[in-house]
Formats: sequence, C-alpha cells, structure tokens
Amino acid sequence: MAKLNMVQAINLALRQEMDKDATVLVLGQDVAVDGGVFRLTEGLLERFGPLRVVDTPLAESGILGSSIGMALAGLKPVCEMQFSGFSYLMMGQFEAHATRMRARTQGQLGVPLVIRMPYGGGVRALEHHSESREVLYAHLPGAKVVIPSGPRNARALLIAAIRDPDPVVFMEPKHSYRAFREEVPDEEETMPIGKCQVVQEGSDLTLVSWGAMMRPALKAAAEVEQKRGASLEIIDVLTMAPLDSDTIAESVRKTGRCVIVQEAPRSYGASSEITAQINDKALMHLEAPVKRLTGYDVVTPYFGREKNYIPDAARVVHGIEETLDFQ
Repeated sequence: MAKLNMVQAINLALRQEMDKDATVLVLGQDVAVDGGVFRLTEGLLERFGPLRVVDTPLAESGILGSSIGMALAGLKPVCEMQFSGFSYLMMGQFEAHATRMRARTQGQLGVPLVIRMPYGGGVRALEHHSESREVLYAHLPGAKVVIPSGPRNARALLIAAIRDPDPVVFMEPKHSYRAFREEVPDEEETMPIGKCQVVQEGSDLTLVSWGAMMRPALKAAAEVEQKRGASLEIIDVLTMAPLDSDTIAESVRKTGRCVIVQEAPRSYGASSEITAQINDKALMHLEAPVKRLTGYDVVTPYFGREKNYIPDAARVVHGIEETLDFQ
C-alpha cells in the first residue's frame, strides 16, 4: 500500500476511472500539456490523449457549459476550475442548468459531471485564491458538495463523485495537497457521498470539522485529551451537501457538547447550518451552547495576516476548553 499525498491520490483516482470507463474525460485550463497548475492531472494527456484530456480557453462559463452538454450526451466530464475564486464566473451555467436539469425534466435527465476546484488559504496565495465559500454551492438544491480532508478519502470520494448521476462540486483544500501522506490502497476504494465519518469516538464533546481544518482540529483534540483526560468524539463532515446531520446529532445526544471548526467566515456559514440542525435534533441533550470557531467576516487577508485569520490548533483548544468548562 503506497503512501501518497492528496495530489497523487486525486491523480490516481482520475487515472483509474479513466482506465475503467471510456466516457470519463478531463477538461479545464492547463490540465493537459502542463498537467494542471498543481500538477494534479500530470501524465493523463500522455496516457489518454487529447480527446480525453482537454485544454480549454480561460473561460469558466464555457468550461462548465461544455461539460453540461457532454454530460447530457452521455459522457462523464471532470472539469477543473483552476481556483475556486474564479468559479463564480460559471455560476449562471451551474445554477440555471446543471443543478436544475433533473427537476426540469422530471427525472428524465441527469447531469453526471464533477467540478474540481482547489479552495482555501494557508498557502500564501494572492487575491481570489484563498477563500472558503463551500456554502455558496451547498445552498443550491440539486448540487452535491464534497470536501475531502486527506489523500485516502480524496481518492475514494472522487471516484464516487465521478460515478454519481448528478453534478458534484469537489472542493479540494489546497493547503492539504502536499502537507502529509497517507496509505492509499492500490485496489479500487470508494466512500459514500452524503455521509460523515466518525474519525474517533468519545463521550465528553463532539468536535466537527472538514477539509484542511481537520488537521488543527485533530491536533487540538489530542492536546486537550492529554492535558485534561477528556474524551472527544471527532467527526469529519466530508459531504457538505447533502449534510449528514443525523450522525452529528447522534453524537451530540451522546456527548452533550459540540465545537465546530470552519475556515470560512463566521456569518451564514456551514457551521451555522450544523448548529441549527443540532438544535432541531438534539437541543434537549445540550449541556453547553454549540461553539463555532471560524474565519472572520472579512475578505480573506493576504499572507501577512493569513495565519491570524485561519483557525489554528491553539484557537481550537481554547474553544474546546471553554465548552467543556461551561456550567
């Protein structure tokens, strides 16, 4: 079993699905000759040729519009938005057509496509390269939004996304691209879309996060457990839409306390929706208010102040301890 980083694991998923299914193709800006700006599609052009690995013009609306047409014609396009900050230019095509087609045709037509997009901060990038706006896509009925946190689940979830009959926004936390490696099996592996993963079972507090924020969350949990002897249950959301609120609520009914860590700005974020779902399903079991540890309600700052914006392990430790101590 090889140890891969997230870039290598995503490349493996693409290669395996393209080997298995001739209808799968990759398209986007610089994905073919250059292998993508992060080299996630490196080697695919040589293996599959220019009809299945397609360099497109710099036109996000055109990339997605073409992908919608391909999907309706029987192909399974995996299109790349080079950065999530540029993806808003595709929003008309996505909201008006990709997400609505199944409802519009009363179930007769689906749009089986995947939109890959690097997102999030922590890599000292410039403007339009560092935001965490998963909630924009999760808010749209008909869209599925998947956010892996590590190499192994990235590979498994991307395969599941490619095989899904509806449009999937696959948001890749670029801070995690080469940050660490995990064992990834050579044989095919998938994970279900729409399910959280209980990474660690516990009894005193539920810690919920996703994407790159899983790393500081796990580090903080280990520190609190060692320092205070607390037992923390840790949940990786993995799929933002549809949200598996049942797994989160079941955990909170057991622990009575919950901390949610997100990179995105605080207001109207996914942590707010998770809190609302906990209130709907587990309110009478809460022993403390649900705490949200988030980015701030400002434009993601440049790298000089980026570390102060993104939640780190120290902030998470403080939030967990405040929630544990609440009487």
